[in-house]
Amino acid sequence: MSDKLSRYAPLPLRLILGFGFLFHGLPKLGSGHAGFVGMLTGIGVPAPGLMAYVVGLVESLGGLALLLGAFVAIASLPLIMNMLVAMFTVHLPAGFSFMNMTGMGPDGPTFGMPGYEVPLLYIAGLAGLALIGAGTLSVDGMRKGKSGGVVAAAVTNATAAEIPPGSCRPPC
Repeated sequence: MSDKLSRYAPLPLRLILGFGFLFHGLPKLGSGHAGFVGMLTGIGVPAPGLMAYVVGLVESLGGLALLLGAFVAIASLPLIMNMLVAMFTVHLPAGFSFMNMTGMGPDGPTFGMPGYEVPLLYIAGLAGLALIGAGTLSVDGMRKGKSGGVVAAAVTNATAAEIPPGSCRPPC
């Protein structure tokens, strides 16, 4: 992949992970709160009502941060912890596969709790983002002056001619 395209590599990760966390986090703060409290109660989480809001906030605010590309390395840490807790308390007993077929009903297959494959994929994506950063088209990129916009491209192209061959080209 060329250097010009590689700066966009974090973008699809940020978008799908951010959407996924918002999709799962927002209901925990609203219409799905009572059901999530019941689930937390069932697995023995202390203060399940409060913890349901904490998890909902971590997932929602973390998801928004990923979508915007804002403080991605920092936001990834509580999200990784969230996924580790979910993996060990909820998904581990279901095995590895995200698809846990439990039987066959009159309308087709029935499914149980997904295994720990999906939390591991989330953790891998978050770890990757924490290591490589938010990339182009992000708040973090704009804060560092690497917005990937027309101005950044013009500066990079203008200074590239002044750099000896084999040397690091911006952004280094």
